[in-house]
Amino acid sequence: MPFDHLHATVSALKNGLTSLPLGSAMDNTETWQQQFLQSGQPGLQDIARELGNLQSLLTSGALDGAAIANSLSMLGDQTGEAAAQAPDELKKPLTELADLLRRHGGDLAAHNERTGE
Repeated sequence: MPFDHLHATVSALKNGLTSLPLGSAMDNTETWQQQFLQSGQPGLQDIARELGNLQSLLTSGALDGAAIANSLSMLGDQTGEAAAQAPDELKKPLTELADLLRRHGGDLAAHNERTGE
């Protein structure tokens, strides 16, 4: 897992979900998806499959906020599990990424409930 790419992903998410253009977000998730699919590690391959689901949700035309929120939260949980088993130098940024994904998923779910979307 490239350390620079991990930090770039964390930085992008810190700025909020809408700060990253959709094309950049898709490129980013595709890079992670390919690396995780090729990892041979079942936990990372599960993350790759959920990234594929998220990509489908983001490109479906009519955005389903609740489904996207669920996907982000699931990715956060899966990333948190991966962080627990990661090498020491990756634990902190992966945990931060997991927290950001869960937070954004929760924020989006709360927004959807308030607006009825």
